[in-house]
Amino acid sequence: MLNTILPILIFTALALAVIGALRRIRLWRQGRPAPVNLFKGLAALPRRYLVDLHHVVARDKMISNTHVATAGGFVAAAVLMILVHGLGIANPLLGGLLLLASASMFIGSLFVARRRINPPARLSKGPWMRLPKSLMAFSVSVFLITLPTVGLLPEGLLEGSASWFLVVVLVGLVAWGLGEMFFGMTWGGPMKHAFAGALHLAFHRRPERFSTKKGGGGRSTGLKALNLEDEAAPLGVEKPADFTWNQLLGFDACVQCGRCEAACPALAAGQPLNPKKLIQDMVVGMAGGSDANYAGTPYPGKPVGEHHGTPHGPIVAPAALPEGASLVDAETLWSCTTCRACVEECPMMIEHVDAIVDMRRHLTLERGKTPNKGAEVLDNLIATDNLGGFDPGSRLNWAADLNLPRMADLQQVDVLLWLGDGSFDMRNQRTLRALVKVLRAAEVDFAVLGDEERDSGDVARRLGDEATFQSLAKRNIATLSKYRFQQIVTCDPHSFHVLGNEYGELGGVYEVRHHSTFIAELYDAGRLAFSPWKGGSVTYHDPCYLGRYNGEFEAPRNVLKALGIEVKEMERSGSRSRCCGGGGGAPITDIPGKQRIPDMRMNDVKESGAELVAVGCPQCTAMLEGVVDTSAEVRDIAELVADALVERPAGEASGASRQPAATTTAEEVIV
Repeated sequence: MLNTILPILIFTALALAVIGALRRIRLWRQGRPAPVNLFKGLAALPRRYLVDLHHVVARDKMISNTHVATAGGFVAAAVLMILVHGLGIANPLLGGLLLLASASMFIGSLFVARRRINPPARLSKGPWMRLPKSLMAFSVSVFLITLPTVGLLPEGLLEGSASWFLVVVLVGLVAWGLGEMFFGMTWGGPMKHAFAGALHLAFHRRPERFSTKKGGGGRSTGLKALNLEDEAAPLGVEKPADFTWNQLLGFDACVQCGRCEAACPALAAGQPLNPKKLIQDMVVGMAGGSDANYAGTPYPGKPVGEHHGTPHGPIVAPAALPEGASLVDAETLWSCTTCRACVEECPMMIEHVDAIVDMRRHLTLERGKTPNKGAEVLDNLIATDNLGGFDPGSRLNWAADLNLPRMADLQQVDVLLWLGDGSFDMRNQRTLRALVKVLRAAEVDFAVLGDEERDSGDVARRLGDEATFQSLAKRNIATLSKYRFQQIVTCDPHSFHVLGNEYGELGGVYEVRHHSTFIAELYDAGRLAFSPWKGGSVTYHDPCYLGRYNGEFEAPRNVLKALGIEVKEMERSGSRSRCCGGGGGAPITDIPGKQRIPDMRMNDVKESGAELVAVGCPQCTAMLEGVVDTSAEVRDIAELVADALVERPAGEASGASRQPAATTTAEEVIV
């Protein structure tokens, strides 16, 4: 009897799954077109899943092993089940493999069940709480119905009137498991992420995040430029259908694990943002409906069930519409610091920050709704090329006594020193003076643009003003094209990132170094010497735009080590460093929460026991020094290096090297 019922159940479930898949594809295709290489993406899927995705999942060893056992067991069991019980290929070898696969899946499901007994707050509840039972139902039923195939139970055991009860129980378990695993995978449910997630990896909006190199993919963090020349193209994202189709696919891949919300500094500070719920809200908008069924952590201060949307309705309601007639409130989008902690932690490699900036672009460019001081800052950038509205001619007033060489006079140098808007800030001027001292001690051939330098456009772009960003970028590129240099060095990670990763799409391709990387190279080349460190204990704060955005974690620590400092690492450091709260224009939009993000970061410093926190970013310096009631001193790495400089031993050539330095071998970039 089972031999008759099983094929019907299996192929019915498969047929419904195919219908569900077509339905979900139609939902994704509501988005704007985005070119993908269909066959190349599908061919790359196994490696992206087994290497790149697993590299993220493996940060939690227990969950990683659970995922391998459960997901790997399910994939193998599903294929073998179709062969053995669907097509009737009752081969003992296939049957034995099916037993092993279902047993692996069952063991993994036990760990899933253990995880759900007292789940972390970040995990969504609701339908997800039934997942362990569904996994067990599928794996146990498949295991039991396969035993006769390999001769471990008599073939006739499940035949006859006496076995009706057992058959009904097994059929019920199989139907339950197939319903969750196959039907639910495409129609909606906890297993939806498996189908959408696989295709998301194949057709990812940033295929450059993946790599064929050993160890997984690289970094792709630059925002995508808007085509401002195309009058038909939307300026940002107003409604879910304005996202590209593979962005909608990416949202649908969310597994609701909450790793993004656990890393989000805005949520921790009590601001109205939770990246997990934001993604789920986009899924609600894509399909149409309300957020009433959301079973995870809400936005702080925002009750669940009051928002709804449709594919072609506004994500953020215009003022003319009643409250709740949208998917999210504007302040949710403006709470983001663009630190990419959510993206770094996401096992499905969803691009939360891209989506947030896309939605900000609409609010800024189409509606002119940048909150608090946002409009004033953008007006300053348009009028004076700097955030504070200062006289552009005063950019070098702080260096009147330094006699800095200018590109306009020299035309060609090894290093162009990019000052950034910190040149108008008295605190950062100390960092710049220290860096100039270091460059001169190492006899670096450098110059500055002086009055010709404009703001890099980082803040304008993060606030959604793509037009102002592109205007600033194109004028900077035109200025740089007049001169010859090998590389750009800056102490501002935001300028470092924009110049190195976002100007290229507009025609400006440069080799850019953060000052900590450049100082480390100078030291390794034997061009700097330091006196021993005699200060107190030191910790290091990783700037988001240097670390998570550009993967530079070691150079600053190498510099501190060269100074004789043993870094006392904070609990959240490296790729999991907590944001200072200064990125993405957050200090400008200034969305209130229960506490301030820099206060939380300085509490991390306090818990480390360090007396001094070394930084490598003007924004980080400003945010952390703005914390009251803290005993830890905040100093830039350049300041620490400048204080420790000693004259190199007599007779040591300035080019003598401990190891080859990039500054002496870099190819010249003609711009």
